[in-house]
Amino acid sequence: MTQSEPLFGDLDEAMAALARDLKSDGGPQISTMRNYRFAILPYLPSEEFKLRRRILQLTEELRADGWAVLPISLQKLLLERIRKTGPENIEHLISRERRLFERDPERALTHLREKIAPHIEGPNGIAADVGRLIGEFAEKNPGMADQSLVVIGRAGALYPFFRSSALLKHIDGKTSNIPVVLLYPGKREDQSGLSFMCELPADRDYRPRIYP
Repeated sequence: MTQSEPLFGDLDEAMAALARDLKSDGGPQISTMRNYRFAILPYLPSEEFKLRRRILQLTEELRADGWAVLPISLQKLLLERIRKTGPENIEHLISRERRLFERDPERALTHLREKIAPHIEGPNGIAADVGRLIGEFAEKNPGMADQSLVVIGRAGALYPFFRSSALLKHIDGKTSNIPVVLLYPGKREDQSGLSFMCELPADRDYRPRIYP
């Protein structure tokens, strides 16, 4: 296989491996690095609804076994941030994007990127919201790091503005050693490259394990 060939993998295989490693004797084993409990589960965007069903099934199984599970929707966090800017600002953003799109779609995308990027990027962007939610989750479930899981999903709603590698860097050290799994819509290229939504150039700036 050449370096640029995509590694699509099998979603069911990846989910089975993830569940097995989470329930491992001695605590979750989703990473080979001590005190770095992050993992990425890539899936084809066309399998979004299948992925949600598999995650719901895993969540129910873990909770039945006494686990605490926190699902985090990046889409919800972004919408909450945008709503806080006020209805007038939102209406202005939408109307201007429409006008720009009629003349130059690329310019319209650039405009959206300039307006939305501050809500997403950097340590004070969505990463801050994710870190806060995980911190609150850890406080509510003290001493349960080996029986807790955070699942970060709905990343596709942030396309094309999102860089998952940056998100994981910004929340590193803020998870109370709770296992965190990022659901990644895209394709895997070679052993460490991930192409967001199967559209963007592969990003290889990753430390976490990529399943399966």
